Amino acid sequence: MENGVAAVGRALAILGAFREGEAALSLAELAARTGLYKSTILRLLGTLEQGRCVERQADARWALGPMLFHWGSLYARAQPVERLLPAALQALATESGETASFWVRHGEQRLCLARVRAPSPIRDDLAEGVLLALPAGAGGRVLVAPDPRALGVVATFGERNPETAAIACAVFGTQGLAGALGISGPRERVASREDAHRATVASAAADLTRRLGGDLGVLA
Repeated sequence: MENGVAAVGRALAILGAFREGEAALSLAELAARTGLYKSTILRLLGTLEQGRCVERQADARWALGPMLFHWGSLYARAQPVERLLPAALQALATESGETASFWVRHGEQRLCLARVRAPSPIRDDLAEGVLLALPAGAGGRVLVAPDPRALGVVATFGERNPETAAIACAVFGTQGLAGALGISGPRERVASREDAHRATVASAAADLTRRLGGDLGVLA
């Protein structure tokens, strides 16, 4: 009988095979990405399907299931900062005219915990829940900084994507660094208002830090 811990690891490998923007994967694609035998994958997919973690499509490909969204929502709501993010990000997006996001560290990646898109149709259009490699981008630089307090407001131009720019600042809670708050958008548009955007992001980060009970002195 297959070891239970090993089976969990293989099931997680199957779920982890999906990449940003992919609606579904074939059995062959799952086998190629995980290195598992197709028979093993099918057995695990059956269990995952029962738990609504995956769904079999009409074309025999497999898609992620709704239970993952449910768990993701539970995770997001469990974060103390999450309650304050909708209003904070909406205000930041409205004032800056750019997409506003809040990032947290997730191992060697950064996770977009929440995002409000810019009103313009030309914008940085990543989705909530996306994982990006560290440290590329303003938010990434904040999250990996040895001392985010000394870093201040960070601006990057074309670092993660040659067509986009980002400006971010650390947010602190009672336990220290809570995440990185920032904006992103087309490179030239952000650059044309860099000074104003830096001030806007710094003010928004200070306000969110205050609401989280963090030390405002670290942002002085």
